[in-house]
Amino acid sequence: MSTTETGQAETQDPDRGPEPDHLDHRGGSATSVAADRDPALSPAADHANPATTSPVPTVRRFKTASPSPTEPSRERTSGGVKLANISQTGDRIFRGLAAGSGVVIVLLVLFVGIFLLALALPSLLADQDNFLTSRNWSVGGNELRFGIAGLLWTTVLSSILAMVMAVPVAVGVALCLTQYLPKRISGPVSFLVDLLAAVPSIIFGLWGLRVLGPFLDPAIQWMGNNLGFIPLFSPGAGKSSVFVASVVLAIMILPIITAISRDVFAQTPRDQVEAALALGATRWEVIQTAVLPYGRSGVISASMLGLGRALGETIAVMIILSQVAPGSAFTPSIFSGGETFASKIANNAAEFDSPSKTGAFIAAGLVLFLVTFAVNAMARVIADRGPKS
Repeated sequence: MSTTETGQAETQDPDRGPEPDHLDHRGGSATSVAADRDPALSPAADHANPATTSPVPTVRRFKTASPSPTEPSRERTSGGVKLANISQTGDRIFRGLAAGSGVVIVLLVLFVGIFLLALALPSLLADQDNFLTSRNWSVGGNELRFGIAGLLWTTVLSSILAMVMAVPVAVGVALCLTQYLPKRISGPVSFLVDLLAAVPSIIFGLWGLRVLGPFLDPAIQWMGNNLGFIPLFSPGAGKSSVFVASVVLAIMILPIITAISRDVFAQTPRDQVEAALALGATRWEVIQTAVLPYGRSGVISASMLGLGRALGETIAVMIILSQVAPGSAFTPSIFSGGETFASKIANNAAEFDSPSKTGAFIAAGLVLFLVTFAVNAMARVIADRGPKS
């Protein structure tokens, strides 16, 4: 290649990019270049006619659209386009408020825990019985003897029994509202179910004591007489028993579980439902293969939240449950009476006349706080792991 050709190759248009090795700057192949130098190497080409040679490709240049002179958000400079400065004040304020709200919530939880522990610790140190295994509750006088074994059993038993009754009904109602009923009917029914959450606890307690308890008493007596050989069904307090309180608790937590389960089932991907129907699946098979697997984590978290609600219920349980006589033998029956953490504290609020007595009841409240906190934390963990699985 001559010096002139080398200079042309070096001054080629940068927009065209590097040319392949087998092409020269005129667009022809390596064979064509050799043929131009020696015509004998290309006998098939008509070298006499210049029209048969390949033309040099041309590159068209297009001008980019220039920014509008009336555009207010851009500033044209010699170096390019420069965006106008945007104020970040609103973002900083909102981020600070959001972070502050989260910090306040965490501090409130820590403050409640520290407050309960600080007031309960002196009484716990002065307790003469085992706090976790004793059923005694004697906080009068100079000697403290109290334990939470009976309170913990009644609280957990009534809450679990309420969950056993409420969760299947709540899931069935949620499936009925989202999979079977048309929207014009499911809307009013959902409103009525949610309306149960607005009923005060004292109303549920009075209804359970005056209406539900006498109504269930024949069934309680029958189960006690026929299943009394099982410790869990031994005869007891009848209409003022843990069983009646559990039924009331089940009705109270039903709207919570139903509302969350309904929202989760309604978000089932439509393509999965339609794919199951296209394969010939029945409505139940669609629910079994698409709806329930998708909403499993939501139902579990809703159940945990309902369990936390049942653990902390006070007024309704306090009205229904009959107190067990001090020193009586322990019975695990669901037809016996008892007291939960919340009802024990509410029933004896008038005895908070000394730091030692107050500390004993606050110690029971501390255990309830820890149990409720653990249940809600478990619900959060399950809810976060559900979409990933």
